[in-house]
Formats: sequence, structure tokens, C-alpha cells
Amino acid sequence: MTTMTEASVREFKMPDVGEGLTEAEILKWYVQVGDTVTDGQVVCEVETAKAAVELPIPYDGVVRELRFAEGTTVDVGTAIIAVDVSGGAAPEPAPAAPAEPAPAPAAEEAEPQGRTPVLVGYGVAVSSTKRRPRKGPEVPVAAAPAELNGHGAAAPAPVKERPLAKPPVRKLAKDLGVDLARVTPSGPDGIITREDVHAAVAPAEPVVEAPVEAPAPAAAPAPAVAGYDSARETRIPVKGVRKATAQAMIGSAFTAPHVTEFVTVDVTRTMKLVEELKQDKEFQGLRVNPLLLIAKALLVAIKRNPEVNASWDEAAQEIVLKHYVNLGIAAATPRGLIVPNIKDAQDKTLPQLSAALGELVSTAREGKTSPAAMQGGTVTITNVGVFGVDTGTPILNPGESAILAVGAIKLQPWVHKGKVKPRQVTTLALSFDHRLVDGELGSKVLADVAAILEQPKRLLSWA
Repeated sequence: MTTMTEASVREFKMPDVGEGLTEAEILKWYVQVGDTVTDGQVVCEVETAKAAVELPIPYDGVVRELRFAEGTTVDVGTAIIAVDVSGGAAPEPAPAAPAEPAPAPAAEEAEPQGRTPVLVGYGVAVSSTKRRPRKGPEVPVAAAPAELNGHGAAAPAPVKERPLAKPPVRKLAKDLGVDLARVTPSGPDGIITREDVHAAVAPAEPVVEAPVEAPAPAAAPAPAVAGYDSARETRIPVKGVRKATAQAMIGSAFTAPHVTEFVTVDVTRTMKLVEELKQDKEFQGLRVNPLLLIAKALLVAIKRNPEVNASWDEAAQEIVLKHYVNLGIAAATPRGLIVPNIKDAQDKTLPQLSAALGELVSTAREGKTSPAAMQGGTVTITNVGVFGVDTGTPILNPGESAILAVGAIKLQPWVHKGKVKPRQVTTLALSFDHRLVDGELGSKVLADVAAILEQPKRLLSWA
């Protein structure tokens, strides 16, 4: 009976929705235990290190178990949901399974939900055994300690000495002097979390300070880290997009030798052209703003100076020139900074570029940017001017050679045709990898962008 039930259950594993991703966080479940699902139906939304992605299930059936709660980070390849694909017969034998383990009576107290918690409890034990085959004895230890002791007392010892915890949590425990074997886990599958470690430290504070008054200064630093005032401080776990961004920026900052150059330019004529294009029938329904013309100006500058569009191959010690431009646009989203890019932007007309920018921005705001849209970028634009900032020194997106920062466009006094007049002015900053781009090349690119924005008609003659 048990064999038949297990044979009818299919496990859907966390897929690698990007290139080389190792984990993803379950943001939201769209189904519950007992729901009927069909092939291709979206069952959950997950956040990888690059984007939020909806996962469709590849078969029909009835949901028997959700292996992880929302907010849990799961390794790629781990089963996250179990579906009974046998049709309508499988749900009935389910109560028979909980009759074997001892906790069954407690689980059956609630009639409508009696089967659900039993199945979840049973399934979690199975999944944990599969995920960590070397730690398999952890599950049966509580149920049959006598058998293990009969085979040898060494079996339960490793379980106590090696509690389940991720490397960062182990390091935190080591730094705070916490013995993980004494910590009560609250995470899924008995995993110890950072909060568990902090909770284990908090009650120990008075014990350290009360009996030992002399060495109190030496013991003070440890409680200071963990015993923060939750009413005055908030700790936010760094994961998903924010974690990936932080790691990428550190790698970029300490790998590529950055150089940043600045130029302040009169963009009054560009702003006038933006207003004219908004009235143009060819741009009806499209997003027309200064960023559109700035993007086009950068593309023209790259065409005139193609060597700037390159990457550095560390393994081969080669410069790789790109004959295409995947133009990245930095976008601030609730989940963090992402940089989707417009593929083959150099081939697009101004209306096509406008449409691509509009789609990129709206998709990013909705949190639906796919991992593929953020891969393969060559050059990036970051518009810090929308926050009222004059400019900045942008850090290169990993694998790219240059990034252009656009500052706020403000009305300022400017010498125009020999007279001081109020003009629309902005400051541009171009950061580039000095291994690929020397000062002359970087200056030419930045000067070309500035010249086009000052005289937009150059787009016609230089493009």
C-alpha cells in the first residue's frame, strides 16, 4: 500500500532558473495542499540572486505537500512540492500512512485538516533524508534510539556534534561563542537560524556579567553584538538580489581598476527635442524622456569609438571586443538594484529604442525581469538625476567596460553666445576599466556624448 502511494507522488525540484544559480528564496505559494494543479500552472514565485521568477509545474495532479514555507531559501535541486499524479484515488489512502508513526493521534485531532499536517510532517522527514544522505540518521534517532545504541553508541554522537546550520550561521555562532549543540532550531527541517543563535546568546548575558565582575570588560564585546535593542534597531537579512548586487559590486570594485571622468553640459536643446518628440505621431504611446536621447547619444559615441565596448578575459589575458551593444539600464526596485539590458541596442531606431526602454522599466517595476534580461550586458547607464543628485562615481557592472552616470538636469546660469542666460544643465560621469580603456579613449567617448546632448542634430550626421 505504501509503495503504491509513493509511486504515485511526483516531486518538483527547485530548478536553476538562471546560469549557475545555487539557491532561490520562495516568495509566495499560489497553491495549497489539496489543490488540483495542471501541467504548466504557476505554483510559486521565487527570488534568485538575479530576479523574481514564477515557477510552473510540469505535470497534472493534486498537491500533497509544500516542503518549505514562504521566505525559505532552498538549494537548487531540492524538492519543494509533492504532487499526487494518480488521479482521484491517492488522497483516500493518505490517512493510513500516519497510523504507523506515534504522533498520528495528535495530528488527527482536527478532522478537516487532520491529513494535511500528518503528510507535511511525514514528507519533511523524507525530504530531509534525501537532501542530506550522510545525515539521514538524524530523523530516526528520536523514534528508535535503542536500535541505534544497539548497533553502536557512535551513531548518535555525530548528530549532536553536527547540528544543521548554514556556514554563515556557524560562523556567527563561533564569533559569539555559542555551542550549536545547545541551540534550539526553529528553521525548516531542524535548521538553526541566525535568530536562534542570537536567542541563545541573549539569556547568557546576565550569567556572564553577574558572577564575574573583574573580567567584565573582556566579556562585554560578545553581548554587544547580539544583544541589540530591537526597539531601536532593525536587522534585515541580505539575500536574493541585494546579496548578489553586494557581491558583484565588491568583485567589480576590487578587480577592475576604475577611472571616472566628469563633464558638465548644456542640454537645453536636448530638452526641447524631447518635447517635440512627445508630439510626434511616430512616438505616440511610447515613453519619451531625456534618458532616451542620452541612451542614443551613448550608442552613437560607442559606434564612433568601438574599442570602449569590450570586456577583459582574465583567464586568457585577452581583451574581447564586442560587435554588439547590450545596453544596460540600472533600475531601483523594491528588491534592490538590478541592471537589465536591451539586446542589440545599436541596431534599434529611436522609436524602437523608446519602446524597449519603456518595456524594460515597466517590467522591472513589476518585479518580473527575467534572469536572461540581466545577462550579457556590455555598457550601462545609471540615471541618478531622478533622485535630485548632481552625479556620482558609478561602479562598473561586472564584465562590462564602462558605465555612464547621468545627473539631475537643472536650470542654471550659463554662458550662451557670449551672454549669461538660464540654461538646462547636467553633469555626466563616465567610469571605465583602465585595463581596457585608457584616458584618451574614455575622454573621447564622454566628449562625444556631451557634444550630442548639446547639439542633438549631430545624431543625424554621426549616427
